[in-house]
Order: sequence, then structure tokens, then C-alpha cells
Amino acid sequence: MSTIAAASEAIAAGATPSEYERGSRRSWIAVFGGLIGAFMAILDIQITNASMKEIQGSLGATLEEGSWISTAYLVAEMIAIPLSGWLSTGLSVRRYLLWTTAAFIFASILCSISWNLEAMIAFRALQGFFGGALIPLAFRLILEFLPENKRAIGMALFGVTATFAPSIGPTLGGWLTEHFSWHYLFYINVPPGLLVMAMLAYGLEKRPVVWDKLKNADLAGIVTMALGMGCLEVVLEEGNRKDWFGSDLIRNLAIIAAVNLVLFVWIQLKRKDPLVNLRLLGKRDFVLSTIAYFLLGMALFGAIYLIPLYLSQVHDYTPLEIGEVIMWMGFPQLLVLPLVPRLMQRFDGRYLAAFGFFMFALSYYMNSQMTADYAGPQMIASQVVRALGQPFILVPIGMLATAHLKPHENPSASTVLNVMRNLGGAFGIALVATLTDNLARSHLAHVKESLPAVSTQAQDYLNQSANMLQQGGSDPYTASMQAKALLGQTMSQQAYIQAYNDVFFIMGALLLIAVVAVLLIRKPQGPVAHDAVVE
Repeated sequence: MSTIAAASEAIAAGATPSEYERGSRRSWIAVFGGLIGAFMAILDIQITNASMKEIQGSLGATLEEGSWISTAYLVAEMIAIPLSGWLSTGLSVRRYLLWTTAAFIFASILCSISWNLEAMIAFRALQGFFGGALIPLAFRLILEFLPENKRAIGMALFGVTATFAPSIGPTLGGWLTEHFSWHYLFYINVPPGLLVMAMLAYGLEKRPVVWDKLKNADLAGIVTMALGMGCLEVVLEEGNRKDWFGSDLIRNLAIIAAVNLVLFVWIQLKRKDPLVNLRLLGKRDFVLSTIAYFLLGMALFGAIYLIPLYLSQVHDYTPLEIGEVIMWMGFPQLLVLPLVPRLMQRFDGRYLAAFGFFMFALSYYMNSQMTADYAGPQMIASQVVRALGQPFILVPIGMLATAHLKPHENPSASTVLNVMRNLGGAFGIALVATLTDNLARSHLAHVKESLPAVSTQAQDYLNQSANMLQQGGSDPYTASMQAKALLGQTMSQQAYIQAYNDVFFIMGALLLIAVVAVLLIRKPQGPVAHDAVVE
């Protein structure tokens, strides 16, 4: 759409020509409102993790039952993201974002007053569904409301939501629970949620409902997508806890997911007006970008899962202590993010993204050399390296992914990229959880097999431990049994440390695939014209 046509449309709507044009004050306010909304939605994925024991205790739930509090949010969020393009086009971006933000606030309040586990799971699902719409729409607002020369700044800010929010989620959640109560994990969404609504109401132009778009709903696509993505998310979240395909539930859900996802892809490729334009995956640069996004999700959420698990299992860290370590993955980003848009003016974005992925891989490698003395203070260096690398990924990769696309393809591009990052996160958590358990069992078996070869040292350890326990007041028999138990704990601890080292190394190696993927993306030839106005 030309500048003259855009101005004429703005005047016809009762606005001055500059009110809603790209890069105007209103555009920036809308973008910031969308980014705050996305930050809230991503923060809520992780914010309950550090406080799960308190929530489970209050609701009378077991550890396995409590896991559905997080799973329900993620499943609903995964279903909502692909619907966002169709609903925002039909209802208008302004109306859709205002409605979903209001519903997200209301669902948060309902979570805080949950009276049992079933209510909490239902309300968390509602919260995830309405929060899921906020994430791709923030990405889309950057593409469609900011001029080309300011889009790198927008992507840098989006990087804060995508990487900083999950990094500080456990810290913030642990602090709120310790100083107030777990209910404040949900109350905290109300003030920023109201601010987001005010910013979006001011920054986005009122547009009529496109009834033809809503009536022409791809019902088959919606149903197959919801069943496929929802079941897949449950499989990935619950699979390791339920012994994967040894569980009838996981096996049946995996079959439902596979059948429906195949049908969904077939339906989308057949339709002229699909729910999500999957033909974008036929474009070399876009598919390479989705691979990089998927691996970014794996690495980011894998680290956020692995590090707290290691610190709590090996070193008995409390949730707040874990949060104080995890926050080093977040705060250093704020120092680097303002520099990346300037660096993109001087350097090829592909090289910056490759450097970011390499730094991320290096941070994983730094965690692959751990010993029993390797705890929170020793992890800070790798966390800082990880934090410094992340901004170099998020800013250029979003621009590289959309550089060769047409304006009308932005909604589907935003949907696909955000789904791939979330799926990568789910796959990453499932992969590292399964690998850790399996490798720990393998290492423990190896340690037990090698015990006869070092029986003299083992006997010396048992004798020293028994003597110390007897000096502490235990009788000889009890001291002997306690010494054997301590040896078993030590062997198990060493097996898990070796398993964590292996998993960190494997994840670092996988990130090198992302380095290659971004380097294979074609360099954008000059500024890309994105002259679409949000419908």
C-alpha cells in the first residue's frame, strides 16, 4: 500500500495522516503494549515452577498431579498461537488483543482463587489460551508497525520477552511466594495487564469486524490443529514422568497427535485461504530460520529446566537460591541488547546470529565439565556467557526469517516461528529429562560394575565413614549400615553429575547445527519493503 493510499485511509477513519503511520508515537505505544503483554504470557510459563510445592500443598495435590498445572498452560498456549492470525485478521488486531488481554487478567484472578486442583488446571488452561495470543501478535506488531530502519530495535525488545522473561520467572516466583504467598504469582498480572490494555487501545486503530473472514473459518484445520498440537504437548510434557510409550495414555495421545498433525498439514496445503500458510516452509530462508528458532527453544528451555534440577538434586538448593543463579541468564542481556541494533547496521545479521548461537553452545560446553564441587557460584560464568549470546540470536534471526517474505505473509510467519520456538522448548525439556534419567542409570550401573576393581578404596571409605558415625553416637551395626547408605548416595550423585555433563555436551553440540543453519540463509538484498498496514 502506497503512502498516499495509507494517508487517505487514515483521513477517512477520522485520524490525521501521521497518527497511525509506521514509526509514529502511536505505533511505538502499540508495540510496547504488545511486548509487555508477550512478556507477561511468557513469564507465566515459568513463574509457578519454583513455587509448585506450596501450590500443591495448598490444593492437596501430589507431585505428579501438580505437573498438570504447568502442562495445562502450555497445551492451551500451543493451541492459541496458530489461531491468532485468523482471529486477529477477522476481529481486527486491536479488538482481538484487547479481548484476550482482558480475558488473561480475568483468568489470572481465577487462578489465584482456585479452590482445588481441578479448578487450578482449568483456569491455568484459560490463562494459557488467552496468553498464547499475546506472543505472536507482539512479533507481528513489530513487523507491521515499525519502519525497516527501526525493526532491529523492535526485535531487540522482543528478545527481552522471549529470553529474559523465562530467565527471571523462577526467581520472581520464588521471591513472591517466600515474601507474600503463591497467590501473588497471579495477582502480579493485573497492573501490567491493565496498562497493556490502555496502551493497545490508544496505539491501535479501530477497524470493523471482517465477518467474511470469520465465517470462512477453516473448521477442519482448527480441530486437527487443536487435537494434534494439544496431544503432542501433553506427550512431551508428561512422557518422561509416565515412561513414554510404556504408558497407554502417552501411546494413545502420540497416535492422535501424529494422525491429526498429518491431516492438518494436508488440509492447510489444500486450502486457498488456510488457517496457517504452511507453504512458507517451502522457502529456503524461512525454513532455515524455523530450524534455528526450534533449536533456540530447545536450548533456552532446556537450560532453564536442567540447571534448577541439577542444583536441587545435587546440591539441595532452595527455589530462591536457584532463582539467584538463574537470574544471571537474564540480567546481563539488558546490557547487550541496546548494542545489537547498532551492530546490525555494520555487520551481516547472519554472522551475528551465528556468533550468538556459538556463545550459547560454548556456555553449554562450560557446564559439561562439572564435579561434585560445581555449584551455583561456579555456574555464574556460563550463565553470563549464555546471556551475552542470546541477544545476538533474537534480534537478527527474526529479521532474517521475514526478510524475503511479502507483507501479507507476516501473520503466518509470526505464528510458525513462535510455534516452532515453543515446540523446541517442549522437545528440549523432554529430551534433557529423558537423557538425564537414562544416562544416570547407565553411569550408575558402570560405577557399580567397577566397584570390585576399587574394593580397597571402597572399604577404606566405608571404614572411615563408620568410624565417624560411631564417634557421633551410632552403634557399630547402625554405623555400618549408614556408611553403606552414604556410599550409595555418593555413587548416585556421581552418576547424575556425569549424566548432566553428557547432556550439557549434547545440547551444546546440537546448537552448532543452528550456527550452520543461519549461515546458510541468503543475505537480504537491500531494505525489504514492508508496507502493509495491520488489518
